[in-house]
Amino acid sequence: RRGGAGRRSKRGRQGGGMAAVLGRLAELPSLLALSRSALVRHWDPPALDRALEWARYFQHLHDRFRARPQLRQALGRRLRRAQPCPPALGFSALGRCPELLGLALLARRKAAARLLALPRRAGDTEPWARAEAQLLLGRLREEEEQEEEEEEQEGAGRRRWLCGVLERLPPGRAFAVAAAALALLGRGSGGAEGAAGGERDGSGPGGNRESAAGGGCVAGLLLSWLLGNPERFSAFCLCLPGALLASLAGHYPQLSRPYLDLLTGWGSHLHYDPLQGRWVKSCLEKAELSWDELRERLSCLCQGSALLREQTQAALELLKTRDGDFKVRGLSVWTDLLMEVEE
Repeated sequence: RRGGAGRRSKRGRQGGGMAAVLGRLAELPSLLALSRSALVRHWDPPALDRALEWARYFQHLHDRFRARPQLRQALGRRLRRAQPCPPALGFSALGRCPELLGLALLARRKAAARLLALPRRAGDTEPWARAEAQLLLGRLREEEEQEEEEEEQEGAGRRRWLCGVLERLPPGRAFAVAAAALALLGRGSGGAEGAAGGERDGSGPGGNRESAAGGGCVAGLLLSWLLGNPERFSAFCLCLPGALLASLAGHYPQLSRPYLDLLTGWGSHLHYDPLQGRWVKSCLEKAELSWDELRERLSCLCQGSALLREQTQAALELLKTRDGDFKVRGLSVWTDLLMEVEE
């Protein structure tokens, strides 16, 4: 009897301890909100020390319970209930509390400065877009961790978050950031994983495969967002330079065919003006690109990989044949375009 009473007493103390932990956890969103407000300017050294202590405490909770799924899920649920507005933080946020409190702000600024200082290459994205893409990929990594904790359908949470973020941005900015993120992933820089270090950048056993798989999943979400809406994809291709689009098409086969179809669709609305001696738009609302713009974009595709060049030339050859297989200029836009890109 004494043993049974002792066990009940121990369980009672453990339950009380967990209730205290959950109660403290509910204060984290308020602390984070306060740290991002103007009031933080008035924090004195003792207030800052207390904030740092709380950050270390929550980080300790993360390290202690991350290998215990039931407790981890309980803490994650309690944390999300304490937040009135999405996007809600999950259990993984506890391990980053110092960063969330703004202690890594200087490091982020230095990283952004390094991104801005990177040399430009042909087909490269704008420095500001690369910096924002790094942050986007990092946040998608956080969403992935939260999905794992919640056992949510694969990709559903990240897809909702990504669509919400990109669709709140002005279209030109959203397209530039999406292109920069795809470029980072396509070049194998690792995006968010490369910035995280340790096992996330593939330094652990099997890390390269896991990083590549994660990057492919994120790229799939971005491509799904772009290709899922024809008007959005058309605007994306009009907004970005031909060299960048050719680079992306070379990295992502699922992007190359829709892009080539779009270009040839625009080309079909050009007609030859004998008085001007050149191809002009026959329907202003449908022919989005001029002759010079179309030629430049197709030339960029032919200057890419061998596979991309062969795909582009084969598409133009087929259209040329269907159009009468003319050998002289001025009779078929496809004849003239093929002559231009093969020079």
